[in-house]
Amino acid sequence: MTVSPPFTNSPAPLPLTIRDIEAAANRITPFLQPTPLFTSRTFDQIVHNQCFFKGEHYQRGGSFKVRGAMNRILQLGTGERERGVVAFSSGNHSQGVAIAAKTLGIPATIVMPNDAPQAKRQATLGYGAEIVDYDRQQQDREAIAQELARERGLTLIPPYDDWQIIAGQGTVALELFQQVADLDVLMVPLGGGGLLSGCSMVARTVNPTITIYGVEPETGDDFYQSLQKGERVRIPVPDTIADGIRTTYPGVCTFAVIRQMVDGVLLVSDAEILQAMRFLLYRMKMVVEPTGAVAVAALLSHKLAIQGKRVGLVLSGGNVDAEILAQAL
Repeated sequence: MTVSPPFTNSPAPLPLTIRDIEAAANRITPFLQPTPLFTSRTFDQIVHNQCFFKGEHYQRGGSFKVRGAMNRILQLGTGERERGVVAFSSGNHSQGVAIAAKTLGIPATIVMPNDAPQAKRQATLGYGAEIVDYDRQQQDREAIAQELARERGLTLIPPYDDWQIIAGQGTVALELFQQVADLDVLMVPLGGGGLLSGCSMVARTVNPTITIYGVEPETGDDFYQSLQKGERVRIPVPDTIADGIRTTYPGVCTFAVIRQMVDGVLLVSDAEILQAMRFLLYRMKMVVEPTGAVAVAALLSHKLAIQGKRVGLVLSGGNVDAEILAQAL
């Protein structure tokens, strides 16, 4: 299931280029290691394509999120660092901010939903961050974070709707294209859109003819609906096991990039996500969280009618609670 291609060959200029993403890579390299690339002949035989899996679940904190957080926080001034940072996240961005803050000796406060996965909550605490709970069904996490920023003089580090966050996430694709050339298709998990925005800017620059897809849960289709209508659409809090992409509306920055750079959005069910997680665990010996497995789910469930292509798939994270992992198994 896809949207009509929003990509145009004559997009309006964006305030971010691949040069900014390359600068982000240089900035974060002393603190973060490149992640590995994997292949599976069994998967290739099933989907009739040659696939390359970018293992962001092996990044510090178990996901790509630390890239954007590190890039953004490294650019804070001395006073901002002393006062500290605040972020809102269900898990992976919280860990990314906590890691970057701890690495640089900066206090961090994280606004997290009270139903966030315990693995992500405990990891965030373990990195030294303070957690402020909220009810995602009743309260606005961004409003809470903004109020904390005002009260305490903290700098807000948003999870995706920030050009320097997007630049940091784009370093995933910089590494990917250094590891494997001549990709025909790129498939990326899609929540708020920071990862897809950064990766699509790199991919479209490296190979203007590449086909790029974001992948969302069926119940969390805010980007799908937004691209169909040509404007940002708000949806209720999605009921999906893919907790990392339970966003309710696209970001301003990310929507601007994705409607220009991306060819479409694919939707997958929770059952298809669990199937992908099982394959990754049993056949490739990798523990990948539901959000991290959505691109694999789309291809494994034949959402794209393609054969004989070279396909890059981003495994965005591996922070999964034992209960969800047991459900997958």
